[in-house]
Amino acid sequence: MMMASELHGISMLLSSKKPFFDRDRILSSSFSGSKLHSKNATFDFSYGKFVSVVQRKTNRRFLATSTLADVANNFMTLQSTIFAEEEANPKTVASIILGGGAGTRLFPLTQKRAKPAVPFGGCYRLVDIPMSNCINSGISKIYVLTQFNSQSLNRHIARTYNLGGGVNCGGSFIEVLAASQTLGESGNKWFQGTADAVRRFLWLFEDAEHKSIENILILCGDQLYRMDYMELVKKHINSCADISVSCLPVDGSRASDFGLVKVDERGQIRRFMEKPKGEFLRSMHVDTTVFGLSAQEARKLPYIASMGIYVFKLDVLRKLLRNCYPNANDFGSEVLPKALKDFKVQWLLGRYWDYKIFL
Repeated sequence: MMMASELHGISMLLSSKKPFFDRDRILSSSFSGSKLHSKNATFDFSYGKFVSVVQRKTNRRFLATSTLADVANNFMTLQSTIFAEEEANPKTVASIILGGGAGTRLFPLTQKRAKPAVPFGGCYRLVDIPMSNCINSGISKIYVLTQFNSQSLNRHIARTYNLGGGVNCGGSFIEVLAASQTLGESGNKWFQGTADAVRRFLWLFEDAEHKSIENILILCGDQLYRMDYMELVKKHINSCADISVSCLPVDGSRASDFGLVKVDERGQIRRFMEKPKGEFLRSMHVDTTVFGLSAQEARKLPYIASMGIYVFKLDVLRKLLRNCYPNANDFGSEVLPKALKDFKVQWLLGRYWDYKIFL
């Protein structure tokens, strides 16, 4: 079978206007149909019949070569279509912003408000960062899960992000999902963790109006950074991952505050450990030069940390939380480490984010 490069070469050659042979020039010769004279005799040698025969043969040859050229061109077009990266559609993505826990590290700022509701830059709140990233990424299906000291956060979202006064604006929405009691033994408890909170509201995605949703973007509501989430989703789709985790390099002084990962040469996460300490922390040390860092930068940033930003295929998320690990409460410490065995978990570290600060 011909390689793509060979077919491309054939296509270029056959589409060239340059004649293949010198005899092709007879078709435009001024001697066609004339008499040839010699010193001794005049030969009534009309080229008309000869040209007619040659022309028929040439036409058949050009028809064959033209067909081959079309085949080669069509193959190249098909190849470029097959290997082109698939574009991500923001209408197929829903985002869930987690309202965070008690926020003890920001106390007393979190004494009466949730961490995402802490004021920032004057009239803004921390939750406005992931909200702004979503909106500027084109993602307009947004849920915010709240629990601790949620009144201030609920009020801010209701006043700031009022899309049409409750009217459905072309499928776009920003809704608060507050912790509440439901029927059943588990329904009597508060959210037990990030995974438990998402599990309790998976039923929302079974509604017919959400049938177009294919991927779920899970975000933290208390981080400060800039990111085009659709670039993240695009990488997730084109890597054929079940789960994607956005990561960044960190130094040893902060590494134990994050979930740390180890990846293979294909970018798949092979080990995930949530907030390791001591010997466990040292075991997560990696050579970060393979991720594009200079030798000097790699010495300063020898760990790869999860940003707590995940992309799940919706069907995979349902399977994980309902069937595989129905009692798992947290994504970082339970769901993701267990999912490495049976699912493709991809790490993503790209140029599409601008990390600032984590609180």
